[in-house]
Amino acid sequence: MIRAVGGFYDVRTREGKEYRCRARGRFKKDRTSIYVGDRVEFTVNNGEGVLETVEPRRNFLHRPPVANIDQVIIVSALQNPPISLQLLDRLLVLAESRQLRAIICFNKADLPHDDVADPVRFYAEAGYKIFFTSAKLGQGIEALQKELCSRVSVFAGPSGAGKSSLLNRIKPGINLKTGAVSDKSKRGRHTTRHVELIPLEGEGFVADTPGFSQLELSEITSQQLPYYFPDFYPHAENCRFNTCMHVKEPDCGVKAAVEQGKILASRYENYLYFFDELKQQEREY
Repeated sequence: MIRAVGGFYDVRTREGKEYRCRARGRFKKDRTSIYVGDRVEFTVNNGEGVLETVEPRRNFLHRPPVANIDQVIIVSALQNPPISLQLLDRLLVLAESRQLRAIICFNKADLPHDDVADPVRFYAEAGYKIFFTSAKLGQGIEALQKELCSRVSVFAGPSGAGKSSLLNRIKPGINLKTGAVSDKSKRGRHTTRHVELIPLEGEGFVADTPGFSQLELSEITSQQLPYYFPDFYPHAENCRFNTCMHVKEPDCGVKAAVEQGKILASRYENYLYFFDELKQQEREY
């Protein structure tokens, strides 16, 4: 299912034909939710489709609400709006927690960005594939496009980072709305109002999703958090305690690696911030 608007569901078959469908009444009775990305079975009567069943989901993102995705393209503007490494790390944690491949896309590479060279090196060493793009100039578009072939991808990141502009470059003619960044707040204005899977060349799909600047780590526990920082793995072996959470414990290999410049300091600071956030949630519930 590639689109849901006004109680109708647009379904695309493997052959590339699209049908507009309604859901059976039992879906509402059984409280069965239907999301973009769901694999469904449907019948056609007099040219109108009817959803019959929804297959079990491989995975699901709550925000944006998309099912059965393969990878997340995390788009951050190098400037305008200013890059937020905390939001980038938050999105990476969410991708790791759902076992999704994460690609980091630094957009607006036509603007000065010498100050991000150090963070970029650390993210690359952590195993993340990184692209520098410019939707304005077309830089890096072809290389990024190859990563979308035969996969269902989600573009995620703050408003104003250029997600819709990139997609307009990747698939000319779709004419997704784009918005300027506010001079006052330095934040982008939301331009995407609903989730939609857009078919691409190479049998891939990409979701253009509503922009956002905050995400809750509501489905993650503080005990799980260290496992979602792959750059911590080699150094955690040096911790005195097998159960080390890398916060207040003595002889912590991760903290030592931060002090030695082997782990990006902002990554560790964001880890502590997320850890405190999750601990607070656990105390409340």
